[in-house]
Amino acid sequence: MTPWVRTVQVVPVVLIAIVLFGQGALSGLGVSPVLVTVGILIVIAVLVAGVQFLAWDRLTYWIDAEGDFRIDSGILTRQQRRLQLSRLQSVDVTQPLLARVFGMAALTVEAAGAGDSRASLSYLPLADAQALRNEVIARSAGMKADVGEAPEEPLVVVPPRDLIISLLLRGTTVVLFAVTVLIVVTTVFTAGTAGLLVLLTGGIPLLIVFGEFTTYFNFTVARSADGLRLRSGLFQIKSQTIPPGRVQAVEFVQSWLWRRKDWVRVRLNVAGQPSADDGDGSSESVLLPVAPYDVALDVVKHVLPGVDLRAISLSPAPARARKRAWIQFGRLGVGHDDRVFVTERGRFVSYLAVVPHARTQSVRVTQGPWERALDLATMHVDSPPGPVLISALYRDAGEARAIAEAQNQRAQAALLSDPSTHWMRPENPPAPPTEEPPTH
Repeated sequence: MTPWVRTVQVVPVVLIAIVLFGQGALSGLGVSPVLVTVGILIVIAVLVAGVQFLAWDRLTYWIDAEGDFRIDSGILTRQQRRLQLSRLQSVDVTQPLLARVFGMAALTVEAAGAGDSRASLSYLPLADAQALRNEVIARSAGMKADVGEAPEEPLVVVPPRDLIISLLLRGTTVVLFAVTVLIVVTTVFTAGTAGLLVLLTGGIPLLIVFGEFTTYFNFTVARSADGLRLRSGLFQIKSQTIPPGRVQAVEFVQSWLWRRKDWVRVRLNVAGQPSADDGDGSSESVLLPVAPYDVALDVVKHVLPGVDLRAISLSPAPARARKRAWIQFGRLGVGHDDRVFVTERGRFVSYLAVVPHARTQSVRVTQGPWERALDLATMHVDSPPGPVLISALYRDAGEARAIAEAQNQRAQAALLSDPSTHWMRPENPPAPPTEEPPTH
């Protein structure tokens, strides 16, 4: 059914393109535009289905003798991907709306590494996708492949009411709504009452809110032996498993309109995942779309065990930093304990970033012209690409260098005792798996 599901996804796009750009040409043929449109759709559907059938027929996957996950694909050009399961970052099972109709799902395996370290299988029967996810996680943990799915314990379910209120109360939504009102008023005065249609549809703000609402609907966080399981979606259901020790950095984001309810959003940097999240981003980088701060802290303890963020005191920026950051000056801070490094920044939207010492990839100190004039500098902790930025803004120049040196030493010490792989390896590990034949 995979070729037909992919074909059905393409047909609406083709139909819209014909209606928008081809109606004039079709009318001049002297034939019913409806019949021509149907004919074009049938031809394109057959071609797409044929190509997709060949792609599906030549897609094979297996786990080799070294325990690595491999995919062989391609029609004219063959490509073989090999992912080291010992470097597994996350495993996702996604069910787009059309795939759900046929009881199918896509499996995405994400490993740490340079470049594109992601492999996707679409589509598999849902039961097969879930079984393969369990096998991949078990093998990455050094366990037998037939251990079955680990039981889970729900931690948090985000209420739909809280989700939609939080999306409406974001500063971005308020600003976009104000811009929409301005556009509507201008349109009414220039184009007449037809401009009110923009207001009735809600414009861009409500489209953004609706999109994120469907993405994070029924967002559930559960704990299991194989890591944290995230599940969400209204039309497209996505299940993501983040194995222990794979989170590189965590960030608490709080809009000024959320502070009365003490709500925060929790975002993650996970090695191997793309940094498509420049704002509030994709669901791949979100651990919690919205939750009370205390609830968020409890969930974060499962990805950063033993860390008590409330016990970490943050030192403020020097007084002269007010000349460089007069808006957010009162919310600039940096601190650490024996496990993590913490920075804070932002006035209207505050960001509290946390990185484990063992996940520090490098440290940098930067100084722009304005900072040099004030003898200030900014210290950065580099993390894999993602939404979380760890920057101690506008410190005394000498202090910034001292913080960088101290963090570098803490990182080196933490790496010596970092058990980041094989977190569930038994005392007597199983024999290496034998190579299995490719399977559709």
